Amino acid sequence: QVQLVESGGGLVQAGGSLRLSCAASGRSFSRYAMGWFRQAPGKEREFVARITWRVGSTSYADSVKGRFTISRDNAKNTVYLQMNSLKPEDTAVYYCASSARISLNQVDYDDWGKGTQVTDSS
Repeated sequence: QVQLVESGGGLVQAGGSLRLSCAASGRSFSRYAMGWFRQAPGKEREFVARITWRVGSTSYADSVKGRFTISRDNAKNTVYLQMNSLKPEDTAVYYCASSARISLNQVDYDDWGKGTQVTDSS
C-alpha cells in the first residue's frame, strides 16, 4: 500500500520560508514523478511543482517560480518543497502525490497524501 506523508507546514509571516517534506513508501518510485499541489480556502486544488525520481527534472507553476524549489532524496524516498519569500496567497493545504506520468495535471496522479497546512500569520 502506497503511503505519502507530508510534514513541515505551519504558520509563517509574509517573506518567510518553510520546507515541506513528503515521505513515500509502499512501492518503488524510481519510474514515477512526484508532485506538490495546494488548495486554498474556497478555491480548487492547483498544481505547484513536480519532479521525476530518476532524473530530477522539475516544473513549476508560474505563481511560485523563482520562490519555491522542489527536490528529492532518493535514498530517503522523500520529496521536499522549499518555499521562500512566502506571500499571503500561498496560504493553503499542500498535498504531495505520485504519478506514473510526467504530468502537471492532477488527474494523472494516483496516490495522495493527507496534506499539510501552510498559513500566513501576518
